[in-house]
Amino acid sequence: MAEHRSMQRAALLDAARSLLSEGGTEALTFPALAERTGLARSSVYEYFRSRAAVVEELCEVDFPVWAADVSAAMERAGTAEAKVEAYVRQQLELVGDRRHRAVVAISASELDAGAREKIRAAHGGLVAMIVEALGELGHEQPRLAAMLLQGVVDAAVRRIELGAAEEPGAIVDAAVSMALRGVRG
Repeated sequence: MAEHRSMQRAALLDAARSLLSEGGTEALTFPALAERTGLARSSVYEYFRSRAAVVEELCEVDFPVWAADVSAAMERAGTAEAKVEAYVRQQLELVGDRRHRAVVAISASELDAGAREKIRAAHGGLVAMIVEALGELGHEQPRLAAMLLQGVVDAAVRRIELGAAEEPGAIVDAAVSMALRGVRG
């Protein structure tokens, strides 16, 4: 029974990712979740009390996976400068991933305080990953530099997500170049 519930919950989360990726937060409704999973609408409420609860669980499940991908790319890099490049490139490579697209859709929506706090904490964890490398590069305020660096990444993400005139690869290269010039001072 517990395994069945776990599988149903995973199916609901997967359906939520698809809905968010395809149609943004407006698409994430309990009737749509029920239709995607073949469950009765009332059954969806047995797993999640609200849309915000679905969003919170997606954050709990997907942010750590995304952060682990970024962390692994940084660990493979040898120098502090290479870590900065890996930090930027890996985040931008993840833009096409459904988990990331769902997170972007979630971030753009009106959420309750709990969900917003989980997103803030997850982003804070991501920013914390690069602080040490920026300190090694001589930044007097590496935390501030990390937050500004994340701003470059976030702007590139939005540009890619918008389907800008530039090719995604060109946006990634420009963001990496800007980041590396900025961290060198």
